[in-house]
Amino acid sequence: MAKQKKHPTGTIAQNKKARHDYFIEHKFEAGLVLAGWEVKSLRASKLQLVDSYVLLKDGEAWLLGSHITPLTTASTHVIADPVRSRKLLLNRRELDKLSAAVQQKGYACVCLSWYWSKHMVKCEIALGKGKKEYDKRDTERERDAGRELQRAVRNKGKEE
Repeated sequence: MAKQKKHPTGTIAQNKKARHDYFIEHKFEAGLVLAGWEVKSLRASKLQLVDSYVLLKDGEAWLLGSHITPLTTASTHVIADPVRSRKLLLNRRELDKLSAAVQQKGYACVCLSWYWSKHMVKCEIALGKGKKEYDKRDTERERDAGRELQRAVRNKGKEE
């Protein structure tokens, strides 16, 4: 009996800019409708999420702005569109919650990361409020202060 291949694990790509530009409130896990060449490219981590966002229309969620670079060894009879809109698979309850928050409360819906869940690709999307420039500076100051504190604690034992 043949051994089964191990499932790829871990994060494929993260959208660090979204975490920098938004206060993340609620996170959701969504499946994706992908083509075969896209999955092959994702196994090689050929994904960019920098300007990706979620569009809610007609009761469906679509991911726009994500870029999957096609492999040179991918199929030649399929025309690969690297920035096509990709449908997100969510429950009706989750879709209703997302659309209500975006329309009524002024939240933005952004993609945070793509990762492997067993043999399937999942997308972590989030509702977030946009940060002002001073909020971004405050976050950076807090992060730097935390680093300095960790450095001081780590070096305290070495000085003695």
